Amino acid sequence: MVCDTRPLRKEQTLEQRKQQVREIVVSLARDLAAGRVRVQIGPQGAVAFPGWLQGQQGGVSDACALRLIQQDRQLSPLTKQALLRAEMLSGRKINQRAIAAGIHSHDGGKTWGPGH
Repeated sequence: MVCDTRPLRKEQTLEQRKQQVREIVVSLARDLAAGRVRVQIGPQGAVAFPGWLQGQQGGVSDACALRLIQQDRQLSPLTKQALLRAEMLSGRKINQRAIAAGIHSHDGGKTWGPGH
């Protein structure tokens, strides 16, 4: 999986990891809809999720989670509203090119760095 940041665990199949990633993203979507996690849009249009704790991420990057949320029609409309609200409050749109270039934050959107 391209956006996965950790290798499969011993005896874990690719299908099991895909299901695990799906569960992690659904959990993030619930937290976004409930306001427990925020969306932070950087000056370049990259995205971070302050409040999404390290242990909850399970090796899924912010960029990966965003792409999966944007593609999933079954997730709550409140999740999509959280993304739109962040764009409105920050005064800038989410920039898929910046995300594809690997611009990201390791500190919840306080600082931004290039892909690595």
